[in-house]
Amino acid sequence: MIYSHEVETMCPVAQGVHHGAAPIPEEAKWVQVKEVKDISGLTHGIGWCAPQQGACKLTLNVKDGIIQEALVETIGCSGMTHSAAMASEILPGLTVMEALNTDLVCDAINTAMRELFLQIVYGRSQSAFSEDGLPIGAGLEDLGKGLRSQVGTMYGTLKKGPRYLEMAEGYVTGIALDADDQIIGYQFVSLGKMTDFIKKGDDPNTAYEKAKGQYGRVADAVKIIDPRKE
Repeated sequence: MIYSHEVETMCPVAQGVHHGAAPIPEEAKWVQVKEVKDISGLTHGIGWCAPQQGACKLTLNVKDGIIQEALVETIGCSGMTHSAAMASEILPGLTVMEALNTDLVCDAINTAMRELFLQIVYGRSQSAFSEDGLPIGAGLEDLGKGLRSQVGTMYGTLKKGPRYLEMAEGYVTGIALDADDQIIGYQFVSLGKMTDFIKKGDDPNTAYEKAKGQYGRVADAVKIIDPRKE
């Protein structure tokens, strides 16, 4: 340790009050975090890249400082999906400190890691008051039964109005309109269910019909339009 001349010539003064770090809530316990291994919790973080053309939602389950589970969801950038594939392989097994200083390939994923790290070390994790935290695998609960991200894709113009393209339920195939051309419902097909039906032996047309659904007052519609063609 090198000290400047000014510090060397100072007289010592006792550091009287030092109680250490304030405890933070972790998995239903109050913990004074002094080392990386003291950190546990499951939480989410959102990140974006410098040009802000894409975003990432990152979910980590950390036990004793080690990332045990990682869910990487991205949107808006085709290259980002490949970056997510690499990040899902990189993250498990790292400490949160290592992950913070690891190139996760994509700026959005790196930014998500930074935001998530802040939540965890400040005691703002989703499992802060859950006894023993959440089991490994809890991250998949965000995806639902079909293990697909919850995606909403909408588009609208002043001239032609809104177009629903994708909802959490699935790929939107029709928009139901009333007599005033206002949206009163929509039809959709669950691509995950459709794929499962095909894997079980159904032909594509049968699988498509079985995976269809609707929401709202579709039965009252004056007309139903294809959001991608009309």
